[in-house]
Parts: sequence; structure tokens; C-alpha cells
Amino acid sequence: MQKSKTLKGLLAVSAVVAMFTTVGVQAQTQSTAAQNDAAGQTTSNTKLSSGDEQALKDMAQANINEIAAARIALNKAQSSEVKAFAQQMVKDHGDALAKVQAVAQQKGVTLPTEPDPMHKDMAARLEQQSGEAFDKMYMENAGTKDHEMVLSKLKSDAQKIKDPDVKALADAHTPVVEQHLKAAQQMSMQSGK
Repeated sequence: MQKSKTLKGLLAVSAVVAMFTTVGVQAQTQSTAAQNDAAGQTTSNTKLSSGDEQALKDMAQANINEIAAARIALNKAQSSEVKAFAQQMVKDHGDALAKVQAVAQQKGVTLPTEPDPMHKDMAARLEQQSGEAFDKMYMENAGTKDHEMVLSKLKSDAQKIKDPDVKALADAHTPVVEQHLKAAQQMSMQSGK
């Protein structure tokens, strides 16, 4: 019963995120087009501060890390709830990464393209697990710990970001990451019972 409630909650969150993402993409597309019309090519020549550039790279890296771990979970997870969570991570972080890549291209920033060394190591450890041990390790690391770390970084970066496009990305990502963390924590609490 509890698992069903969590899955329904995750699906409800997913629907809200999907609506939010669609609106965000439409608004971003319209505002980007308006900016390009108004400013000509100056938007692509706008040089970001090193802090804003790093925030953009951090957002991309976080999304890449989550997608990589979730793809492993789609193949190895035993629990249907964990598989559903992983599927949502691929979708949400894939959508978020596309938005980060669009802004990075506009700003002339080169982003990472693969998981960082810490997450490559985690992926190798995940590959060695199976069954409930895999599910537990995935949810603890990619589900809870990574989302806690990313949320902390997003909130910290958001206060320092000067570029409005990068700030908008950080602000848009924060509630999605919060929802992922909440869902992961609920799933971990229920599996611990």
C-alpha cells in the first residue's frame, strides 16, 4: 500500500514537473527569440563570469551523473518502484540537461559530456551489485546523497549567479531536485520498514 502511494506521488510529481518543464521551454524559447531579435548576436558573445560559467558546468555535470546512474538502474533494479524512479530521473535530468546545453551554447560555454570520476566509480560499484543490494545502493547514492549535494550546490550558486539566463536555470532546477530528493527519501524510509 505504501509503495503504491509513493509511486502515485512520484507520478503526480512527474506530471507537475512535465507541465513546469513544458511551460519553461516555451517561455525560454520565446524569451530567447526575443533576446536574439532585440540584441542581434550579442547574446552569444556575452561572456559569463567564471562563477556563472562554473555554475552552468555544475548543473550539466549533475544532470549527466544522474542520467548515467539511472540508466544502470533501468537495467539492474529489482523493484518496480526503483525502476520508475530511474525512468523519471532519465526524463527529468535529460530535459534539464537540454536546457543547460542550450544556454551554454548561447553563452559559448563548453560543458562536460560524461560523468565525473566520483560518479564513474559509483557506476562501477553499482554494476557489481544486483537485486535488493543494487536498489538500496542506487537509492542511497543517486537518489538521496546526490540530490542532497546538488540541491545544496544549486542553492549556494543561485545566490551568487549574475547572468539572468543562468540564474533562471538554477531557479528552475531547484524545485525539481527538491521533489526528486523528497521522493528518494520516502522510498528509502519505506524500504527500511
